[in-house]
Amino acid sequence: MKINVKKLIFSIVITFIIGGFFAIFTNMNFYKNLNKPLEVPAIIFPIVWSILYLLMGISLYLISSSNDKEKNSSMLIYYIQLIVNSLWTLFFFGFKWFLFSFLWIILLIILVLIMLYQFYKINKTAFYINIPYLLWLLFAAYLNFSIYNLN
Repeated sequence: MKINVKKLIFSIVITFIIGGFFAIFTNMNFYKNLNKPLEVPAIIFPIVWSILYLLMGISLYLISSSNDKEKNSSMLIYYIQLIVNSLWTLFFFGFKWFLFSFLWIILLIILVLIMLYQFYKINKTAFYINIPYLLWLLFAAYLNFSIYNLN
């Protein structure tokens, strides 16, 4: 398969733009003062999210390059879950709605599971490289719920 570099770069860049959109509008400084079940060094979050967004962008490219008849519906669920992901940042860090954010991340996990199911049918690599994203979301849901309970 020949790689369309422009399409690959677009898939990665659009993922970073949508996924990180609300992060630029929120103040995350209060996070360090919250009671948490465990202390994750702050530097870990941007590193992990950068890796995840890169992998997600690659998976979007793989799906969009497919000739499968379900690619459009798979891309739609990809973009929906990405917007839901981005909004979580606004709800948690911007509005400090911890319980609502937890429920929102559960919605996100469900959307990601649907996306994974669709990706698996089209391109196994696109499926597998999103497994770390799902695992990170499960960890984030644990943190989110614990912060809700502890604060």
